[in-house]
Amino acid sequence: MAESPTEKTHIASNEMTPVATHDTAQLVEKGAEAGGEDLAKGQEDRSGIPGASFNVANSILGSGIIGLPYAMKKAGLPFGILLLMLIAGVTDYSLLLLIRGGELSGTDTYQGLVQAALGSPGFYFLSFIQFAYPFVAMVGYNVIIGDTLTKVFERILSADHVLANRYFIISIITVLISLPFSLYRNVSKLVKVAVVSIALLGVLIVIIYIRVGTLHIPDTEGAWNFANFQFTESIGIITFAYICHHNSFLVYTSMETPTPHSWSKVTHIAVLLATILSCLVGIGGYVTFTGYTQGDVLQNYCHVDDLANVARVVFAVTIVCTYPLECFVCREVLENFIVHHGWASSPQPMTRHLILTLVLVGLTLGLSMSTSCLGIVLSINGIIAAVPLVFILPTLCYIRLKEGHWYSREKIPSILICGFGFLVCIFGIVTICIDPSSSRCHSKDLDYCVALNMSSEVQPTGMSVMTEMYATAT
Repeated sequence: MAESPTEKTHIASNEMTPVATHDTAQLVEKGAEAGGEDLAKGQEDRSGIPGASFNVANSILGSGIIGLPYAMKKAGLPFGILLLMLIAGVTDYSLLLLIRGGELSGTDTYQGLVQAALGSPGFYFLSFIQFAYPFVAMVGYNVIIGDTLTKVFERILSADHVLANRYFIISIITVLISLPFSLYRNVSKLVKVAVVSIALLGVLIVIIYIRVGTLHIPDTEGAWNFANFQFTESIGIITFAYICHHNSFLVYTSMETPTPHSWSKVTHIAVLLATILSCLVGIGGYVTFTGYTQGDVLQNYCHVDDLANVARVVFAVTIVCTYPLECFVCREVLENFIVHHGWASSPQPMTRHLILTLVLVGLTLGLSMSTSCLGIVLSINGIIAAVPLVFILPTLCYIRLKEGHWYSREKIPSILICGFGFLVCIFGIVTICIDPSSSRCHSKDLDYCVALNMSSEVQPTGMSVMTEMYATAT
């Protein structure tokens, strides 16, 4: 009997069960049985370079982007911008290394690549952080949705209204929007959602810069330092914002022409777009609030600021649009783990697809009900999960799989990036342990908002009063 494409991949990757996306596997099987008729139909559902670029950019521009002003505060604005540019370049390079490593190892998933290059220990380590990062991100998305929308409804209606209850808001958004989108089996279906998400992010940026010109908060001491000691924590936050490696193979295999050349175009476009928008948010948010800047910059805007409430709604919608892509990754990691251990066969049946999706969405819903403070998540998740995913594992895999000495010229950039990643992990953890208060959650209004809330009882929408209160607050 002739070997199937799946079996060939299995043999080529040292007895490792292939972990291709299940839509791809189904298309291959159908094409063999029906003379390629269904395969051609499946190709119509695949995304081109622009669509794949929007999916990658949307994955980058998730909840981490509102933490970038805080990263500028930790690093110092000039040095923070330099770090953002550096990490953008490393992100682009490491995304290319992932696909090159996949070509060298004959695999088409991140887990398969690490298994082929680093063996079972690497596979288990990656499986953990590749699942943990998007899972925690999904919990964070629910928390952000609950915290932002409830404040908006509290402002419009009242604090006692059912829509001002964060538990109700999180539940209803999850059931009516997040869950249906997460049930898609083909990531290319989310291209339109990604376009909407990025367009709304543009609206958020416009609102931030309107407030740069209308809010005049006194600068804090050391606001314009070139660099600050906590820059390693800033690296974790920025890396958290840029991480998209955990779903890169999902997007790659959903393309019409999945080749390294077309993928390089996708990464260049996506990273450039994400960098421009990230710089705008980071600079605009920090310039407005300087030393007052919180982990979630939207928390710096007062509850009675109606334009800021529009920004909160806009960002909540972008988060809803990003949630399904992270769910795709968590489900794929679990599926690959199940198949890898022989507990179930591939391709994935609809029943298992539904069960995994419902379990993931249910768990994130339950955990998001238990907390309203995720300030330290940006730093810890960035340093412990995002840095290995971006800096360490792609470069280690390339060094192991590429022919030639480990110190050859082609491997030197990978060696430098890998070493830098290890240093960031070590110093980042030390910094957080030394100064844990830096990631403390702010649950109350800042001083200038307290004064503004008192005045709003007389003039609830008076922008002149708001500007005056911001200007006199210290």
